[in-house]
Amino acid sequence: MSPSVRTLARAGWALVLLGAILPGAARAQATADSVDRSRPPALVPPRPLHLPAVHRETLGNGLELDVVEMHRVPVVDVTLLVRAGAVRDSSDLPGLATFVAGMLDEGAGARSALAIADEVDYLGANLSTNAGLENATVRLHCTKARLPKALDLMADVALRPAFADSEITRQRELRKTALLQMRDQPNAIAPLAFAAIVFGEEHPYGRPQQGTEASTAALDREKVVGFYDTYYRPNNAAMLVVGDVTPAEARRLIETRFGAWAQGPVSLPPVAEPVPPRPRSFYLVDKPGSAQSVILLGNVGVARSTPDYYALRVLNTILGGSFTSRLNQNLRETHGYTYGARSAFDMYRLAGPFRATAAVQTAKTDSSLIEFLKELRRIRNDEVPPEELAKAKAYLALGLPSEFETTQGASGMFLELLANGLPLDSYDTFIARVSAVTAGDVQRVARQYIQPDSFDVIVVGDRSQIEGPIRSLNEGPIELRDMWGKPVQ
Repeated sequence: MSPSVRTLARAGWALVLLGAILPGAARAQATADSVDRSRPPALVPPRPLHLPAVHRETLGNGLELDVVEMHRVPVVDVTLLVRAGAVRDSSDLPGLATFVAGMLDEGAGARSALAIADEVDYLGANLSTNAGLENATVRLHCTKARLPKALDLMADVALRPAFADSEITRQRELRKTALLQMRDQPNAIAPLAFAAIVFGEEHPYGRPQQGTEASTAALDREKVVGFYDTYYRPNNAAMLVVGDVTPAEARRLIETRFGAWAQGPVSLPPVAEPVPPRPRSFYLVDKPGSAQSVILLGNVGVARSTPDYYALRVLNTILGGSFTSRLNQNLRETHGYTYGARSAFDMYRLAGPFRATAAVQTAKTDSSLIEFLKELRRIRNDEVPPEELAKAKAYLALGLPSEFETTQGASGMFLELLANGLPLDSYDTFIARVSAVTAGDVQRVARQYIQPDSFDVIVVGDRSQIEGPIRSLNEGPIELRDMWGKPVQ
């Protein structure tokens, strides 16, 4: 075919395609012209959420196995949850639990740390180890075809970590460097000081999960192995498998690799009482020259098992849990003090904190505090209007199904229930229970759990610029603290 003929042929096809596209484009334009853009579109009612059942059994060594079948895509997520989080640290050695979890994949079985990383890449998998306040996890994501080999690797990491002296030394030095870097990061300092002040250093939630310079320097192989041998036991763990696998397949795969894992005596996690409520105080952490102030205020909230969970979710969505929440609309959209303001109830096995936070312009620190306190008082004193209540409930109900679209998302949702000892079918009734929350329920839990007159208010910023204006607010005494929440003389 000559160039001129090819050109004519292409032009003919272009005309055919244009003829097919234009009617559709015209219809789309007509639809767009009929849309009323002066008001947001109406939300559709939430549909019932039908989640797959969770198959639960216990292996002979005490390891709990939970399996959720999702067969749309040939991938599987496997999570080993061990009740070996930072609450297991002694008061004189914070950071040990997170250090042990981070060391699991730094050499295991016959593989070095680099060999583990190479094999993960070869398998096209994701493998991670981590620890939080309550639990440590080993998480695997891979295709079903690669699952047996990936589980071999996961079992080595979880059951046969090497804890080589050379790797412990290397990771210890990396942690020391990270702690030094944190001193220049107000967003990292504020949560450290907040936890220590709100809970006190004797409470397990008040200790730094990543440790201190002193506790990091004291880490050695004996302490690491001792912690692992004490808490990494099958009778102190659970395995969650989500994806393209049946319960029978999962049991065979897991029992083959984890069935010989030896039980051991494990004490119950500690129970502790937080610092009693006290009148509101301000705690300044000085960062000379800082262009922003990080504000973090709140107090002890509730445990995840609270019967007020659903009312609190709606309350927080209105207050600071979404982009259109009151705090963000006030401090960001109306006043322009910050890129974002938010709030949250952190709920764990024990009562976690309620916290509201924002990074604000240094010159607007006092003004931001005024607006924070105004919104916190308003949510307590004024009943939520029907439209705002309906929007918050729709936000939660309509957003829930998207959390279960992938195996990784579903695994994270079920893991949250598993970690807190809640029924694994709890999300089956989530939409109905959120929809049943009333304005009276929201005001009741706001008055019960949001107590701005007894909040601890942490502000990390340039003391020379912010102390005077904060003092002029006359909202409470001011104390100076360091990044660990300790008094500064």
